[in-house]
Amino acid sequence: MPSIQPTVLVIDDERHSADAIRRTLEDDFDIRTAGSAEEALGILENEARIGNPDTPVDLILCDQRMPGTTGIAFLKGVRERWPEIVRVIISGHTDAEDIIAGINEAGIYQYVLKPWLPDHLVALVSDALEARRLNRDVRRLDMELRAGTGALRARAQKRQAAVELHHEFDRLVRAPGSPLDEVCRTAQKVARYDLSVLIQGESGTGKELLARAIHYASPRTTDPFVMENCAAIPDSLLESELFGHRRGAFTGAHADHVGLFQRANGGTIFLDEIGDTSLTMQVKLLRVLQEGEVRPVGATQSVRVDVRVIAATHRDLEAEVRAGRFREDLYYRLAGVTVTLPALRERTMDIGVIVDNLLAQAAIDLARPVHGFAPEAMACLLTYAWPGNIRELRNEIYRAVALCDELVIPAAALSPKLLRGQAVNEMHSARDDAGGLRVPETGTLVERLGAIEVAILKEALLQHRWNKTRAAKALGLSRVGLKQKLVRFGLEEK
Repeated sequence: MPSIQPTVLVIDDERHSADAIRRTLEDDFDIRTAGSAEEALGILENEARIGNPDTPVDLILCDQRMPGTTGIAFLKGVRERWPEIVRVIISGHTDAEDIIAGINEAGIYQYVLKPWLPDHLVALVSDALEARRLNRDVRRLDMELRAGTGALRARAQKRQAAVELHHEFDRLVRAPGSPLDEVCRTAQKVARYDLSVLIQGESGTGKELLARAIHYASPRTTDPFVMENCAAIPDSLLESELFGHRRGAFTGAHADHVGLFQRANGGTIFLDEIGDTSLTMQVKLLRVLQEGEVRPVGATQSVRVDVRVIAATHRDLEAEVRAGRFREDLYYRLAGVTVTLPALRERTMDIGVIVDNLLAQAAIDLARPVHGFAPEAMACLLTYAWPGNIRELRNEIYRAVALCDELVIPAAALSPKLLRGQAVNEMHSARDDAGGLRVPETGTLVERLGAIEVAILKEALLQHRWNKTRAAKALGLSRVGLKQKLVRFGLEEK
């Protein structure tokens, strides 16, 4: 039976490297590993026979240097046979020719340099698969356009609906009184003026959504919104992506390439993770912002551009400036107005609203009717720290909807890391400083004994992921006896 999660094939002849990638991604994706190109090809052909021949896996993470071949050579063959598979190269070497060949010949999505960061790798794979889905949607809309004016009208209506949605900042879901309200009020005010904006916040807090909302609330709304993740690619490639290049400017430049600044002319460019750029690239960006023009690589003439810049970073740029890792003049060019998105753990009142919104969307996307989360599952969602913020919460909800067959999702359907976190919280709150169970200081004997019994029941259930049969056995109870106690203490409905 095919996996519900997206399938990622990891190819690396170094077993410890493949295992590290597998451990990083296995909570969110179905991972296959191969130690050679030959073994990987066998996996792809076998998956094609038993699954979808067009996309035997969803994404390939391939090491560049392997015995007998290179990652680019292997992915070039993959591109010819299975063009729908997203292709990513991982390498410890920054050879510009390899990067260019990977893009031109193998059509790689991104080139990841070692050592990679776990959060960045998870985000990259998630974004790559989301980009593939969006590309498929675009192709489908293009096919509808060819059908006539009816499809054109529908697409125009969708664009207008998107403009209205972004303009109202509705996609930044929050509860009344949320700390996000002040951020949105500031962003809406500054959106009307042609000022650069710097968005600060942890990964997964919604910086891209806020940037889009600012663009669609601005006078530039009918012009392009383009974006680039500055941390994802090395300087040599980033310069070409942002500013463009001329044919013959370097090996592999077979045609002119229009950079993102030119594509965004009249509109907005969103530079994500600007704090990860090198000092050399910062100088080139500063020149563009000061002079309002770009010079493509290999060109002799500059090109005028009219672009609003919105930048984002998870770093403290003022601290980076003091440490000499970020140019002070570029910082003040970017930080015309600075807004900071709070982490999800700093706005816990929003979690319930966000969960409802994501759950409804997951039910539509996965065609799975669900009625909500059980109280114990919701308690886990509310008390978990969410280091990955909304992106991590979204992945958790989609995972639960996909894997659970029940209409009300129980705690057992959540991933182990959430249950471990909840178990630690529950057991810590139920114990005193000496490590024993905390005894209430007031109440009758029956009430105080009942409170201790509830703490013991919760601890057993959390330790066994709300599996009542195993919890009952651990407590020396029958399953019926455990259920009666849960009903008695209001931990379960009759």
